[in-house]
Amino acid sequence: MNREWLEKDFYKELGVSSSASADDIKKAYRKLARDLHPDKNPGDAGAEERFKAVSEAHAVLSDTEKRKEYDEARRLFASGAFGRGGFAPGGGYAPGGGGFSGEFNLGDIFGGTAAGGGDGGLGDLLGGLFNRGGGRASTRPRRGSDVETETTLGFREAAQGVTVPLRMTSPSPCTTCHGSGAKPGTSPRVCPHCNGTGVISRNQGAFGFSEPCEDCRGTGSIIDDPCTDCHGTGIQNRTRTITVRVPPGVRDGQRIRLAGQGEAGLRGAPAGDLFVTVHVSNDKVFGRTGDDLTLVLPVSYSELVLGTTVSVPTLDGRVGVKVPAGTADGRTLRVRGRGVPKRDGTSGDLLVTVKVAVPQKLDDNATEALRLYADAEKAGGFDPRAGWAGA
Repeated sequence: MNREWLEKDFYKELGVSSSASADDIKKAYRKLARDLHPDKNPGDAGAEERFKAVSEAHAVLSDTEKRKEYDEARRLFASGAFGRGGFAPGGGYAPGGGGFSGEFNLGDIFGGTAAGGGDGGLGDLLGGLFNRGGGRASTRPRRGSDVETETTLGFREAAQGVTVPLRMTSPSPCTTCHGSGAKPGTSPRVCPHCNGTGVISRNQGAFGFSEPCEDCRGTGSIIDDPCTDCHGTGIQNRTRTITVRVPPGVRDGQRIRLAGQGEAGLRGAPAGDLFVTVHVSNDKVFGRTGDDLTLVLPVSYSELVLGTTVSVPTLDGRVGVKVPAGTADGRTLRVRGRGVPKRDGTSGDLLVTVKVAVPQKLDDNATEALRLYADAEKAGGFDPRAGWAGA
């Protein structure tokens, strides 16, 4: 975690309380991101800065591990539980300004008395805070957080697959120092005080404990000439365009994972992943049921009675659909293999539902012909309501 983050109130940036749920944080971020996006506010520097701040806040608070470390670190720093001089001897820290109490168990703070103490103690917290904490955590690079964004596709784009550009702002490797944090032409050097561990071990009486190295701030390395663009962090908030290939058949609300396209890791650590939530617009003609395409085909009464063949649209052209003679209104006809493409290379079916279109007005010839047909229908004994409702 970047130490500068401790001075920022990410909850305030998103307009949520510190007890907000993950869903509340996501909803707040999405609303702000839509309102502040550079594409919606061209030339507005203030909106762009707010957009970057909101993106940074979401990157931390949407990551369960980072949010936990951020909350704990802010609580400890606010209470004065530790600082440059480390912990004062004589016992544990009593929250609320009461100083240190002899009743406090040091094991609760450090998770163990040695430099490589157990998980869950202050050593682990500082390991996350300064990326080089005590024990095992000190040698692991800090992976970047996952990033979420959204895109909206047309119905046919989602069904057939499409390549879309996504413009987004998120923490990325500094393009000047390539993520090292050092000025181009220079390199970080191993901290001589802690020998690159990021931790200094001390003994006080019967207790031994570790604390972050003051010289390198727990990173294990010292940058004599920091990169002027990222101030030594190796990370910049920058706007970039990513080309995303959306596979055929994607559904509304589906998430696509792009490995390594999320937030950059600190000083060259692996980047997180980018998750793109796809929203699909409705189509005027097609609907969808699973991998099957659906459509409603308007037909005349005579076409249902006599039968016909009708040309209907598909995702890749048109196809003739045979309507058998005597087809009932509302019947669904199936055209195999002309639906939504599947992952295995096959496709779903096209489901065509016939629906009679009733003319609102007829000319004299059509009216007379229809009356003659109605008389002939009755003479032939056809009763559409035979057996209906007890008749």
